[in-house]
Amino acid sequence: MHLLAIGVNHKTAPVAIREQVSFGPETLPDALLDLTQQRGVREGAILSTCNRTECYCAVPDPVAGREAIVTWLASFHGLTPEELEPHLYSYQDREAVTHVFRVAGSLDSLVVGEPQILGQLKDAYRRAYNVGSLGPLLNRVFHHAFKVGKRIRSETDIGGQAVSVSYAAVELARRIFGDLSDSRVLLIGAGETIQLAGRHLHEAGVSGLLVANRTLDRAEELARELDGRALSLEAVPDMLGEVDMVISSTGAPAQVLERAWLEQAQKRRKRQIMFMVDLAVPRDIPEDAEQIPGIYLYTVDDLQAVVEENLQARRQEAEHAEVIVEATVEEFLQWLRNQEIVPTIKAMRAKAEAIREQELERTRKRLGTTLPEEMETALEKLSEALVSKLLHEPTMQLRHCSENGNGEELIEATHQLFRLDEDS
Repeated sequence: MHLLAIGVNHKTAPVAIREQVSFGPETLPDALLDLTQQRGVREGAILSTCNRTECYCAVPDPVAGREAIVTWLASFHGLTPEELEPHLYSYQDREAVTHVFRVAGSLDSLVVGEPQILGQLKDAYRRAYNVGSLGPLLNRVFHHAFKVGKRIRSETDIGGQAVSVSYAAVELARRIFGDLSDSRVLLIGAGETIQLAGRHLHEAGVSGLLVANRTLDRAEELARELDGRALSLEAVPDMLGEVDMVISSTGAPAQVLERAWLEQAQKRRKRQIMFMVDLAVPRDIPEDAEQIPGIYLYTVDDLQAVVEENLQARRQEAEHAEVIVEATVEEFLQWLRNQEIVPTIKAMRAKAEAIREQELERTRKRLGTTLPEEMETALEKLSEALVSKLLHEPTMQLRHCSENGNGEELIEATHQLFRLDEDS
């Protein structure tokens, strides 16, 4: 049996293609059943995220299997194989195992080290398990992949550094305030950058989140998601004296905050620390705001330098993670080779045992008399010893070649020499 990994991701396909071949939770059960009904597909699982859609399949014939999977994937989404093929990658056996393990370890992600992919892979496994599209090969692949992901998380610091300016801003706030749960935070804007910052703050336990935006409806939508409260931009000057932290990222052509507002706010706050992050270009916050006592102001450039430094650190950790992947690939392939060799050894021994029994019976008939118990026992032990010794070297050679990755030809030769595929 061969393992195939076939799909598209952020490296090979534009968003338009990735959207076309994605699978929603509601379509996955039927898709999995349909996939495993394709000719030559014995097992199947599908991983579908915003950045990738991948089919993992066990097939007896990798060439025919790939053709069947690609044709099915295209047809399921109303495309032709020719439209899909330029964006596809496909991996077989060792490369497929390596790919799945790298995905689990977030080494193939848009942001190396991001933690969500392992959970998404576990979800893909559960969905395939629930519909019965998994078999022994994919079961083992997934469990080894989960082990890889866990080891990389525990043995490297690949996910330990902030690699988005939004997350870097929150991590910087942690260094200044420590526990953020009692902090009041004002978010200005409602775009993607502010949404990410808000989610990170919400996950950090911040309960006093305020969202101000030019369009109040969008502010209310984000505030509901974050269990916060929405404000209009007109309410911001009065609210500045009530918050410990301000993160701003609007598309405004001019500054959103005025220095006089911040000076008045700090008088009300008795110059307690106010942490401010301006992620907008052009700036939302006056550059000289940091001259006001108690205000710590950081810009997108300040945080970008932190992000780049952290990305470099992640790349270094990724080298260690790749070593973990390679070691686990070898471990899995050894298991797979053993799965291939064990049935051959069992079949060889079963055939030898059947011949031994036949010859013993013929010997008994030729002797024509009931043998004494001692002689019967001696014949049994002699025949067993002969079979064991004759099969010892072939068995050792099969195991040795299998462990070294070149046992496939010897397995085939053994089947031919011993005629194992024929009825005894």
